[in-house]
Amino acid sequence: MKYIALPGRILYAAIFLMSVPEDFTSKTISYAAAKGVPLAPLAVPAAGVIAFLGGLSILLGYKARLGAWLIVIFLVPVTLMIHNFWAIADPVQARMQMINFMKNLSMLGAALMITHLGSGPLSLDVRKDRDSSSRA
Repeated sequence: MKYIALPGRILYAAIFLMSVPEDFTSKTISYAAAKGVPLAPLAVPAAGVIAFLGGLSILLGYKARLGAWLIVIFLVPVTLMIHNFWAIADPVQARMQMINFMKNLSMLGAALMITHLGSGPLSLDVRKDRDSSSRA
């Protein structure tokens, strides 16, 4: 069981780390602006940085609780502003946005679990704690 958290962190962090380059494209910034994101040229790249730092923190298990809070900070506005399926008239597009909304809710739930449970035994957080306790 001690090895389960590591692949879980890798799989969880992958979506945040792999999608970050998109947050710096004019296409994504324009899409966010069209969805009503205020100051989209600043907000979207800032969101990308937050997602990257949070994802990297969780991946490495270094200050993973803080990294998970960064993911929460990223996911809440993105989920509500970008995936607002309730405001879309086209039923096909509304369904696609509802799926993305629910996906984000599940990722939000996982981030909240990491804020509480931490990164697991195979992490830099645990190694740092073990090293500091052995020096005491």
